[in-house]
Amino acid sequence: MTGAALAATVRLDRPGFSLDVAIDAAPGEVVAVLGPNGSGKSTLLGVLSGLLVPDSGHVRVGEETVTDVDAGISVPPHRRGVGLLAQQALLFPHMTALANVAFGPRAAGIAKRDAEARALSLIADVLPGLDADEMARRRPSQMSGGQQQRVALARALAPRPGLLLLDEPLAALDVDATPAMRSLLRRVIRDAKQTALLVTHSALDALVLADRVVVLDAGRIVEQGATREVLTKPRTPFTARIAGLDLVPGTACTDGLRTHDGTLVSGLSAEPLVDGDAAVAVFAPSAVSVFRDRPAGSPRNALRVRLAAIEPQGDTVRLRASPPADGPAWLDGLAADVTLAAAAELAVEPGAELWFAVKATEVAVHPAAS
Repeated sequence: MTGAALAATVRLDRPGFSLDVAIDAAPGEVVAVLGPNGSGKSTLLGVLSGLLVPDSGHVRVGEETVTDVDAGISVPPHRRGVGLLAQQALLFPHMTALANVAFGPRAAGIAKRDAEARALSLIADVLPGLDADEMARRRPSQMSGGQQQRVALARALAPRPGLLLLDEPLAALDVDATPAMRSLLRRVIRDAKQTALLVTHSALDALVLADRVVVLDAGRIVEQGATREVLTKPRTPFTARIAGLDLVPGTACTDGLRTHDGTLVSGLSAEPLVDGDAAVAVFAPSAVSVFRDRPAGSPRNALRVRLAAIEPQGDTVRLRASPPADGPAWLDGLAADVTLAAAAELAVEPGAELWFAVKATEVAVHPAAS
């Protein structure tokens, strides 16, 4: 079933929350699922894996229908051809790495010798530069966290699943181990032409690993498309935040965008927009200049804000805004990136009032998510 496609249309209702999505993945495609906490990402994985039964809908992995509520079909998780790599490795502590990785193929009826040969090959693949035979004999307690996660990846791939679910697989790793594991994931998934669904809060993970991005909010898909397109032209505040961009919602107008409180944000549109249509203005924090007093002279969008936080970021400082006492809510979370010297010259603390200014040529206006 390796590289099989996913097609799912499901609805699941819970008190105070409902998941209602249609999602698919082409053979060999990696789809990143982004969304704020509580948006339904884990619920979606639960439905696809068979741990949760939807109230209506169907799930197909490859040529097999694994869930169909109307037809009474609900294939158990271990028979779905679905693999899972979670934040924690979750290896069987009493088993060696070899036994852990061979477990799935053995459960599928593959002979022990063949299952262990496949497992050893995968262990060598995910732990390059190390003695595969020696690592295969180790138990989880004898491995580092990064090694455990690599073995967990091998275990997830060993049954050759039609669909691989990646539930924030890099979130629990330390900073030093993350880049290597990210590169390994990319290589292994591409080499295997593995269809995968990646839940992540990292724009970098999505850019490196995913072909396409789906954004969930309140159990609904609010934005989707090619990864680079979604992350460079976000249409929702969450996507803008995770992509490191500023976003102002409003309606399209001749000169750019008009916010709901009447503020004009001058900008340029790369696609035709109808006046009055829902739209968003997007700009990079690095395009924002910061002043203690209202700037004059050049044609800029000037926004009065209250400084909420100062966030050091290597050679720059991110100034995070909140609305002043009488300001609109859409100012909350806007950011400006300034040099260390500029931050020192401003000499301000959280709570101070500032002006964020950005040229109209730096502001892109896009249709808002429907």
